[in-house]
Amino acid sequence: MNDTPDKGGDSYRSFLLLNEIATEESLSQRDLARRLGIALGLVNSYLRNLVAKGYVRVKEFPPNRYAYLLTPQGIAEKSRLAYQHLSSFTTLYRVARQDFLHLFRRLKEEGVTRVAFCGVDEVAEIAFLSLRETGIELALVMDTEGGGEFFGKPVVSIPHGLLAGNHRIIITSFKRYGPLRDELVRRGVPAATIHCAVSDDTTMTLPTEGL
Repeated sequence: MNDTPDKGGDSYRSFLLLNEIATEESLSQRDLARRLGIALGLVNSYLRNLVAKGYVRVKEFPPNRYAYLLTPQGIAEKSRLAYQHLSSFTTLYRVARQDFLHLFRRLKEEGVTRVAFCGVDEVAEIAFLSLRETGIELALVMDTEGGGEFFGKPVVSIPHGLLAGNHRIIITSFKRYGPLRDELVRRGVPAATIHCAVSDDTTMTLPTEGL
């Protein structure tokens, strides 16, 4: 998770914190930071905000240990945020699924039979589902760092992937669209061969935090 504050990220991290606290385990701030993958100072800041709003109360255990408990207002807020983000992720899935399908159908009409994916996250999985409907082959999958698999294909580094041939490249991460595109162009990939289902301006309004 990114530690840069933003409106969507603030809401999502608040939800994650409330969700962890709801387990009723005696979790320290360090425990919470480790579980959520964010900085300890950021956890402290969010907790102080949640306590000030009346969503969380602090219970002290000697010696110098604290437990964080949800108040009734906190339980209600957790439910509200859960519904909000479920609705947002459903919207993201529907929009991305349809937009990728339109993109792949257009490429097929242009005679494209094989493509490469660049950027592996949940959006890439949505793209793959749309790709399967068109009959276009997924030739390779790459990311800034290689490693792991994506639907049975090894994920290779961008330099390695570019050595494998000239493919139409689909950027399949909305969160990292700009940096990935810049990296591809920097390595000599013609901009006309790089595609994304949704423009950078459009995806900025979608709930990509935590995907």
